[in-house]
Amino acid sequence: MSSAPLFEYLLRLGDDRLVLGHRLSEWCGHGPILEEDIALANTALDFIGQANLLLGLAGRVEGQGRDADALAYLRDAPAFRNHPLVELPNGDYAFTMMRSFLFDAYDVQLTGALQRSSHGDLAGIAAKGFKEASYHVRHSGEWVLRFGDGTAESHRRAQEAVDELWRWTGTLFWPDDVDRELAAAGVAPDLASLQAGWQAMVADVLDRATLQVPRVVPLTGRGYRRGEHTEHLGHMLAEMQVLQRQFPGAAW
Repeated sequence: MSSAPLFEYLLRLGDDRLVLGHRLSEWCGHGPILEEDIALANTALDFIGQANLLLGLAGRVEGQGRDADALAYLRDAPAFRNHPLVELPNGDYAFTMMRSFLFDAYDVQLTGALQRSSHGDLAGIAAKGFKEASYHVRHSGEWVLRFGDGTAESHRRAQEAVDELWRWTGTLFWPDDVDRELAAAGVAPDLASLQAGWQAMVADVLDRATLQVPRVVPLTGRGYRRGEHTEHLGHMLAEMQVLQRQFPGAAW
């Protein structure tokens, strides 16, 4: 197996976490309560820490001298490989926590499986990520329950959030040639094998939150893992990358 599919796969994992970590960091100082403000900032740091490890490994696999910082700050939007779900603007807190829960439920399935990867470095990163994902999904799931089974207003906001986000969840489990090649080599899991666990976890929490699973058919089969994005990623990257772009190689 050539290094190209592994490099591509590591970018996907790293970019998901980098972008979502940045999105969650936008709540810093704006959380609904002080304790939650700190909790969400810590979750953002978890994701950015994972992204640093994954993008650092991607740079070593690529062998072109790019480190995690170069991959994070010196690529334009078409070179990012994250799922569209994580790049959407935060919206209100119900939207943010619903988006987090849908991703966290996926992440706990993925990192759990990646611990058994035939690639030792990736398995080690996944083992650390699984511990964090297990906390993340409990935290975001508790907020989904609080919103869904709370007031009429919080229930409405939570249902609107899951209705809006549901169409983006199909891309989480849509494999392409990269996924299939790495699954065959034992490096990555078969995405289809993760979907049942994700569906069961999501359905259980939504049911207990008195929320309805949307009937919208999720989007699949498009080029979101190959550089297609919503309009929102470019705006986010302009903010995230501004210092490195204005002062290349700055260090302190």
